[in-house]
This record gives sequence, structure tokens and C-alpha cells, in this order.
Amino acid sequence: MSASRRSGTTDELGPDEPEQPDGPGGPDGADLLAALLDGMDAALCAFDGDGVVTHWNREAERILGWSAAEAVGRQGFAGWAVREADAEEVESRLMSAMHASGRQVHEFALLTKDGGRVLVRTQSAAVRGPDGKPAGLYCAFSEVHAQIDLERSIALSEALFDDASWGVVLVDADLRPAVVNAHAARALGAGRTAVLGRPLGELLTRGAEELENVLTHVLAEGAPPAPAELWVGVRTPEGEKRRCWRSGFLRLASPLAEEPVPLGVGWLFQDVTEAKQGEQEASLLRFRSNQLHRAARAAAECEDPAEAATVHLDFALAGFADHAVIDRVAGGVPGDGEPAAGPPRLVRVAATPSGGPGPSELTGHAGLPVRYGEGHPALQCVARAGSVRAGAGTMAAEEAREWARARQWPEDTVHALCAVLRSRGRTLGVVTFLRGAGRTAFERSDATYAEDVSARIAAALDLADLAARGHDHDS
Repeated sequence: MSASRRSGTTDELGPDEPEQPDGPGGPDGADLLAALLDGMDAALCAFDGDGVVTHWNREAERILGWSAAEAVGRQGFAGWAVREADAEEVESRLMSAMHASGRQVHEFALLTKDGGRVLVRTQSAAVRGPDGKPAGLYCAFSEVHAQIDLERSIALSEALFDDASWGVVLVDADLRPAVVNAHAARALGAGRTAVLGRPLGELLTRGAEELENVLTHVLAEGAPPAPAELWVGVRTPEGEKRRCWRSGFLRLASPLAEEPVPLGVGWLFQDVTEAKQGEQEASLLRFRSNQLHRAARAAAECEDPAEAATVHLDFALAGFADHAVIDRVAGGVPGDGEPAAGPPRLVRVAATPSGGPGPSELTGHAGLPVRYGEGHPALQCVARAGSVRAGAGTMAAEEAREWARARQWPEDTVHALCAVLRSRGRTLGVVTFLRGAGRTAFERSDATYAEDVSARIAAALDLADLAARGHDHDS
């Protein structure tokens, strides 16, 4: 970098000017100029109107090896910083900047003190005197590879914030978005400027706290070793949607400070919701298939077909529902097309314990019908011979408990799924699966699974009926 003439390492433009004394309480102009030049990240040299080197800063010394004392006062670059064969062309291109408007950009090879060659990119411009006429020129230069690295970094940054196919967000130290690319803005459901400076809790309906915890950790500890998958809720015109974002995080620090000063966090994410849902569905399907297989093997060892029905119910309950009940149609089972004697009456034949975990129990030995009111989901299921879903919806807690009590279900029930029991073309009854508030509502895939289970339970109950009639006939 450069130093002032007072330190003996550089000359001013106009080397014969008298030195100015320091002003009261501050450095003189030469000291200030030397400090500014020495603080530059780019190499800089300057020439007077005759092409004599007047300034040479420390970065120029670092790149070429020539000190300011060795460089200042030389006539051009010929013979020391440029090969003699190239000197005329290089100097003519440099000096042409004195008579051109704006900056001139050139690339050429300079010589280092140890004889090596360095390809540099220069920016030159005229220095004008008080009369407005050119008095010299300055030349800032850097190694071409360093300039290319800088340009690549800038190009990468611009591409990430314009054309990237994944979301890129720069979050400041207050955990608020400072820069957002177009992809991220679309994912957040807002414009690129609308999200700037807003708390994450205003942008996400779910997952904001988890994301803020991750960002705080990155600011304090640095980037995590692997991407993280975050489930968030975003607002859309159709309502809230849950999305899974595979996210990577980078701590950003200022390159200009001696000590690392956190500027924020770079957050890159990609929407992997469909892939994650596919993985979850495949995993759930494998689990349920295994449960059906295990239930079939266990039921095959039961001597009593009615007990086999409860085995199927217990295996189905794992990870699927909190409670379940089996109700049989009372008073005989009419076949399809046969007229029914009246509204169906259902008798409870098996149920899971409502007070805690445990195997299902056979009940209803007295044959008393369950007090189901008109329009009860179980009665609808029997009438339709198809699955019926029901739920408490957005009721308050006390209203939801009353809703469950009115349907003869445990008080903590908020979701129900009734699957019809069919065997040999007849409706035998209904199996009802119940979920509490800690679970999601039943979906169509759940109904499909419940129908698979109900077919096995119906077959077991039908076999129990046949066995009972055969026993009565033998008696």
C-alpha cells in the first residue's frame, strides 16, 4: 500500500511541493492520503503527466514484490515492471487514459521483482489539476484470477437471487428476511419486497419457532453439518398448506472486519413435500400390510372365531386409532334385497378399553341394543353398507365432549370412522374406529384400511355364527 512522502516511501503528485505542517488535533493531507491508499484492497499506482510513478501502495507491492521506495520516481514500467518488448504498448494504453473520458480497462502481463509474470486487469483514469487539464493518471489493478473470482462470486449471487430453482433467503441478525429471491417469495406466498423485514411468525402459520431456533443456532455455532427438513405452514388463497422444506444454512460474516462479525444467515431451501408425503405413505402402507399379516397369523391360532375378530381389531388399532368398537345387527341378518323388519338395532359385541391400553374385550352377552340416536354414523353405515366418517369439527372442548357422549363414544373422541361388516352378501354390523384430539381426522386412505380390517372381522363373526348354529343343531 502507499505511504506519504513524509515516511520516505512515496511521492506526491508534484514532488517538489513543500510539506504542510500537521493541523491542530489531526493528520495532514499527506498522512490521510497515505492511510487511505494503504487501506485499499486493490493495488494502485499513479503517474504524473510525464509518466513518472508518484504513488505505489502496499497491495501493489504484495502482487509484484516491488516496494514503494523502489517504484516511486521511475519513468513508466519499462525495464522493471514490464518487459522491454511490451513496454511501449503497455505505456501507450495506460497513458491514453489521460485523454479519454471515464475509465479505461485493460489486461496485460506485469513483471514481479523475482522475474515472474502476473496477468493483471487494470482500470485507469485521468487525474485533473485545478485548471481541469490532465495532470496525470491513476491505475488500479488486480490479478486476473482474483478479479474473475470476484466476478464469479457476484454472478453467483445475482443468479441465486434471480434464477435459482430453490429458495434463497438472507436473514439478518434479528432473524428477519433481508433479501429474498423470486422462488422463496413464491413459496412464502408474498412478493419479494413484501416479506422484507417482517418477523418469520408473520410469514409462516406453523414452524416459525423451529426455524428461528435453527437460525439462532447457526448464528451462534455455525452451519449444521447436513441439511434439515422443516415442516411449515404457509398461507395460500386456498387456505393454509403444510410444506416440507429441505433446508441448508450458512453463517454470514463480514469480510471487512478483523473479528468475525455475523451479518446474518444464508438460508437455502427446496420444497420436498411431495417426496416426503410419498415416503410417509409408503412407510404407512408397509406398516399396515405387516399388521394385517400379523393379525391373520394370530387369528388363525384362535379356537373361538369371535376371539379372532378381537385379534384383528387389536392389531388394526396400533398407530391407527385410540379406541374401537364392534356392533352387530340384532334380530337376524337379512340378505341383500330382503325387506328389513324395521330400523336396524345394533348390539355391542366387542370394545377396546377406554381408560387405558389393553386388549379388546367381548361384551354384549345380554344382547341389549346400544342407544344410538337417529342419524348416528354407525346406523348410517349399516343403512348405506359403506364407510362413514364423522368429526366434532371446530367445536369448543366442552361441546366436543358432549358431541361424543351423545353418540355413546368416549368423551375424548373428536374423529370417527365407521366401516360396515359384510360377509356372504349380508351386512353383519359395523366396526367404529375413534380418534382423540391429538390425532388428525380420518382420510380416504384410512377408510380403505378400515374396510380391509372390517372384511376380516366380518368373516370371523360370520364363522362364529355358523359355529354357534352348528353347535345348537348338534345339541
